[in-house]
Amino acid sequence: MAPTAAPFHTPIVISGPSGAGKSTILKRLFDEYPDKFGFSVSHTTRDPRAGEQNGREYHFVTKQEFQDLVDNKGFVEHAQFGGNCYGTSIKAIEDIANKGRVCILDIEMEGVKQVANHPSFPRPRFLFLSPPSKEELEKRLRGRATDKEEAILKRLKQAEAEMDFAKSPEAPHDKIVVNDNLDNAYAEVKAFIMGPDA
Repeated sequence: MAPTAAPFHTPIVISGPSGAGKSTILKRLFDEYPDKFGFSVSHTTRDPRAGEQNGREYHFVTKQEFQDLVDNKGFVEHAQFGGNCYGTSIKAIEDIANKGRVCILDIEMEGVKQVANHPSFPRPRFLFLSPPSKEELEKRLRGRATDKEEAILKRLKQAEAEMDFAKSPEAPHDKIVVNDNLDNAYAEVKAFIMGPDA
């Protein structure tokens, strides 16, 4: 059965382990449809890095400002990594819809669970991008030659948890795309997002 396109401004949540190919596929999608999509700009309590601008890479806020948004239920998902807080605000998603674009959220497993169970935010569409196997993912991560052994093992452990979750009954994913061939995986992702006639 061909996938049916949802109302076009419904946000799309794309998740999957590091090394599954999300960045590559999303870049191709944004290049092919330059006026259709937008990434929500997340909030963070970390300091800007060199070259980063407030409102472009992130909304840089204080811990108190972040907590105020949490208290006012302003986030659709939020989490803490390495002592800093990160979150996707409902307003950031609405800002993209108001420009007539579809918001793409590239978030981690815990964020996916929060979005899926959010009491008032309308349900987005969920896609999980999976590597063909854990062995292939390990090969890709090692092939990058950018991470230390400890970081690779940590990523692999996280990937295993994400892949197990994606196959579990409580996972919200509407579609799982296995990226064993980039062109085929891209075509599947595109059909899911744009509809079968894209």
